[in-house]
Parts: sequence; C-alpha cells; structure tokens
Amino acid sequence: MKKTTILLSLLVAPLLGAQATTSIAATNTTSTATTVGARDIVKEIIDVVGLKPRFELQAANIENAAAVIYNGRRYILYNEDFMAAINNAVHTDWAGVSILAHEIGHHLNGHTLSRAGSNPADELEADEFSGFVLRKMGASLAEAQAAINLLSEEHTSATHPGRNYRLASISKGWRNADSQLMASAQGQQPARTEITPRTATRQQPQAQRVSESRYVLSRVHFSSAPDEEFYLTNSLQLVHNTGNGLKVIGKLTKTNNSNYPFYLDSEYLEPLFVTAKGMVVNQQGQRVGYLT
Repeated sequence: MKKTTILLSLLVAPLLGAQATTSIAATNTTSTATTVGARDIVKEIIDVVGLKPRFELQAANIENAAAVIYNGRRYILYNEDFMAAINNAVHTDWAGVSILAHEIGHHLNGHTLSRAGSNPADELEADEFSGFVLRKMGASLAEAQAAINLLSEEHTSATHPGRNYRLASISKGWRNADSQLMASAQGQQPARTEITPRTATRQQPQAQRVSESRYVLSRVHFSSAPDEEFYLTNSLQLVHNTGNGLKVIGKLTKTNNSNYPFYLDSEYLEPLFVTAKGMVVNQQGQRVGYLT
C-alpha cells in the first residue's frame, strides 16, 4: 500500500479530535521550512479572528493532527508527512490550512477543557470554525471542504459525524464569513462603541462613572484581584478601571460551545473561558472569577 494511502486512512483515530493523549515529543526529521510555514499559517488564522496566538505549534510523532493541553499549555500537533500527503492528494494547500484551523477551533471553542475526548458535536463546531476562517483567508468553499471531503467517513461514529454533516458545517461557517465580507464591502458593518477615558464625566468619581455607563454589559470579578474593578462593555471588551483611567485589556469572543460560550483573549491574562452561567474558568476548568 502506498504511503499516501496509509496516511489518509488514519482519520478515524485522533485526526481533528477535541482531545488527545499523544506524546508531544517533536520528530527528529522536522523540516525548518515546513515548520516555519505552518507557524505562518497559524498566525494568519489567528489574525483573521482577531486573537493572539496562544498555541504552540509543534511537529510531532502522531498519526495526523490534534489539539491538546499538556502540563497546562496548549498545543497544536501535526504530522508533517500527513500534511504533505493530504495537500498532494487534493491538489491544494488549503487542505492543510483547514486541518490546522479545525484544531485551533477545538481550543478556542473550549473543547480541550473536557476530558471526554472527541464527539460529533464538538467536531461540527470545529468544522464550522474552519469554514469561517478559510473564507476569511480567501479559500473557495470547495477548497475549504477538500480535506474533510476526502478524509471523513460516510457514516457518523461515536467520535465523529458523517461526511455530509461535516461538509454542511464547513459550508455554514464559510457562508457566515462570506456574508460578513459582503456586508463589509457594502459598508454595512455594525457600528462599534468602545469605552475610553473620554466617555467619563469629570464631575463624578471614576468608579461611579464606569459602573453607571450605558455601555457596560457586566461587572467582572477576578478571585486574584477582588478589589480591582473590571467591566465588560456592550462590544464585549474587557475594561480595567485603573487609577489612571480606563484601560482595554481584552476581548470576549463567541465560541459556539454551549458550555463555554465565550473565550477571553488578553495579553495581560492567561487564556480564560466564560461558562453559560457566567463563571470565568481557566483552561484547566478551574473557577477564577465570575460575571454579575
């Protein structure tokens, strides 16, 4: 059996899974050019969704690709030979991009916080994220679906949905991004309202100005800083009320995960998620704060 065929037959194992127990020791044959190229792709994906790259991309001795948390750090692992094989098989580099986007979707949707392993619902959410990202990056719908169309099984299993469901989910994400791009091109973007120190009225104490602002959606309490004032604005920005004024320190992003519907991205804080009940948890699932 040809090597390419062997590689492409491995999808049923950990490829595109929400969690893996794979060793993250890198291969000794890692190509510098391939690794750098993969890292550039991850940066492009992260830039599309406006987040910071809080994943460590690493070529590893695994069968295909996986999103994992190891010793409290988040990784995207991939097999270089597999990535090259799938790109060659479908005659487009977008196949490899879609696989990496899918794995990043698992992290951003909070799937890797669970120890339950892969399941069809999580896979569809990661597929939708992949389709969304690839449209924003310029891929056609066929290019966004190429890898899954070739690799996925026809019928749903305990861990992965059937091919038609996955293609439909990628299409949903792709068309959502396409609608946003079309609206943007026509000047129909919704207005964004940001909180800055200029929104405050000088005659009022600073804490009162912020808490009474019509732009504030919620107060955010962090266990490690009980006396500090943090607020979530209507545009989902996390604002810190400091002695020198208001400072935007992060952004809340939707994840399409019913248990962890929001991801908080901030260069000042560790990666955090907000549960459906308003609890703020870290990537180990530990509560570190709450919203009121």
